[in-house]
Amino acid sequence: MPAELITGEVKRKIDERFRIALRGEMAESITDREGHTLVTKERYGCLGLWRASDWNQRFRTGVSLIEQKIEAGRYEQNWGDVQRLGRLISSRFRTIKLANRSRFLVPEGFREFLDVSPNEDVLIIGAAICVEVWNPTAWLELMKIDMPEFAPLFRDLSN
Repeated sequence: MPAELITGEVKRKIDERFRIALRGEMAESITDREGHTLVTKERYGCLGLWRASDWNQRFRTGVSLIEQKIEAGRYEQNWGDVQRLGRLISSRFRTIKLANRSRFLVPEGFREFLDVSPNEDVLIIGAAICVEVWNPTAWLELMKIDMPEFAPLFRDLSN
């Protein structure tokens, strides 16, 4: 996890090859020692960028527990849910490397989920423990809901 909360908001253009440039300090906070970053589908119109080693460790722990429960026969009546989870896992994340100038290529399958065309704006948002890339319309819709809750949320988390 990053030593400090990742914060900030910056507007960028997604280029004709579906590349997006991050601010240097944001790129550093989401890149592990091996140079890997993980891109995830968070919610429609939003991609998350995580330090791959941190995310993979938490993910492997959860998958291991699920596999143990499958082996023990605890999901016999819930195969549909297990399959649904498998589909989501299969399409939720991908490991990437940032290129020169802290640029990354939005992978195929993630482009449609972000729903931003080449040469359009995206918003890069520090989300405390990761960096998020937002479709501006989806970001505004979320802020309409979340911003009025800022004070109580801050108070709850800081007490």
